[in-house]
Amino acid sequence: MARPRGPARLVSAVGGALGSAYVGARAAGGQVARLPGRVTGGWEGDPLWGAFYDWTVEHPGVGGPLWRLGLGTDQQLLFTAAEEVGHLPDGARVLDVPCGGGVALRSLRADQQVEVVAVDIAEVMLERTRRAAHDRKVDHLVTTVAADVADLPFDDASFDLVVSLMGLHCFPDPAAAVAELARVLRPGGVLSASLLLRGTVPALSPAWQVGRASGLLGPGCSSVELRSWLARGDVQDVTLQVSGAVAYVRGVRRRP
Repeated sequence: MARPRGPARLVSAVGGALGSAYVGARAAGGQVARLPGRVTGGWEGDPLWGAFYDWTVEHPGVGGPLWRLGLGTDQQLLFTAAEEVGHLPDGARVLDVPCGGGVALRSLRADQQVEVVAVDIAEVMLERTRRAAHDRKVDHLVTTVAADVADLPFDDASFDLVVSLMGLHCFPDPAAAVAELARVLRPGGVLSASLLLRGTVPALSPAWQVGRASGLLGPGCSSVELRSWLARGDVQDVTLQVSGAVAYVRGVRRRP
């Protein structure tokens, strides 16, 4: 079998190393949960992966090449997706879930008359978003809410823009998550998301398996499944751009 080259070789090596650590822990008679909590404790445990992701986003000079090398994707596409927040009309409401380190706030301006509701299941992520909002001087526009994406505490059709950046692949039930994101989106409103698509880069499979075992990744989805879930939620005019292992998707909730 031919050895992977370039980015695929790097990802394969990282995934293999993680997989070896996982197998080694099990062979030693322990459970994955016995490894350091910040490695395998799920998103509620402030995993190192979350902190590393935030760091690569906040330092694109280094993060961009890392994304290109590890995921085969252009990190600028993530920033472009976040720019939609900065172009909303007065009175608009935005839902950002999972908010993580606050990447969706990058284009938010202090003089905008909008409301951003940042949702995450992990309090540590909400705190990072609050810090990001404070640093960008937009904290007066941002409210944080602890909630599960599969059971959002909001009324139907209550947001003009729903943003979910690099989150769908982490959710244990992505179909339910998409259904909820569509439910709270107003007719004519926009859903913008980015996610790791399952199976796009075979070299990522070992890392994906470790992520699943450690509770950091959900089952993920294919582009066909994603389009099907969006259609079920009356999200139409869907555009889906695949860049390496990452898909960037945008759609509009159907008007009555």
